[in-house]
Amino acid sequence: MEPENQNLLLEGAKGFGVYLDENTLAAFDLFLRDLLKWNQKINLTAIRTEKGIIIKHFLDSLSVYPYLPKSASLLDIGSGAGFPGIPLKIVDPSFEITLIDSVHKKVDFQRHIIRRLGLRRIEAVHGRVQDGEIVRQMEGRFDHVLSRAFSDLQTFLLFSYPFLKKGGIALAMKGELKGEEIQILKEGEKVRYRLQKAVAVTLPFPSSKRTILLFEKR
Repeated sequence: MEPENQNLLLEGAKGFGVYLDENTLAAFDLFLRDLLKWNQKINLTAIRTEKGIIIKHFLDSLSVYPYLPKSASLLDIGSGAGFPGIPLKIVDPSFEITLIDSVHKKVDFQRHIIRRLGLRRIEAVHGRVQDGEIVRQMEGRFDHVLSRAFSDLQTFLLFSYPFLKKGGIALAMKGELKGEEIQILKEGEKVRYRLQKAVAVTLPFPSSKRTILLFEKR
C-alpha cells in the first residue's frame, strides 16, 4: 500500500472511531493486494485503484462501525467481494459475521480472504436470501442485517425481516435517497419496522455521500 493511501486509510478510519494498529493495517494491505490481483482475472469490483478501493470499499464499510454493538451477530447481504463484512471483522474480531452472495466467484474470493487472514467466527455462504432453505437455516439469528448495494430499500427491508431477532436492526447503506425511498421512511415500511436513525456520511472523496439508515424490527 502506498504511504499516502495508508495514511488515508488511517485518518479515514479514525473519523469513524476506528484506530488501526500494525496488524490491522497489514490485514488491509493483504486484502487490498489480493483483491487487485484477483480482479485482473475475474470481475470482483469495478474499482481498480488502491485509492478507490480504500475510500469506496474499506472506509465505506467502516462507516457503519459506530452503529454496531460489540459482539453483534451480523448478516451481510449481497456482500460481493466481502464488503462491508470483512473490513468490519478485521477491525473488531468480536463480531460474528455471515456473508451471503449469489455469485460463486465472489464467495470463493471471500473464503480465500477469510483463510488468508485467519479470521474466525465468519462464514461465506453462496445463495440467495429469498431462497426458502436459506431462510429456514438462518431465520431469527441476527442482531443486524446490513447491505451496501443489494437492492432498493423496500426489497432490502422485506428480505432482511425473517433473519432478524426481535428488536434487531436492518442497516441500509445508501447513497443520496430517492423519492420513493423517502416515502418508505415516512411510512416506516408499514408496521414491520421503526426508523431508529438516519445518518448522513461523507467519505473523503468528492461526491461520496452516504446515508446510513437503521430500522428496528417491531
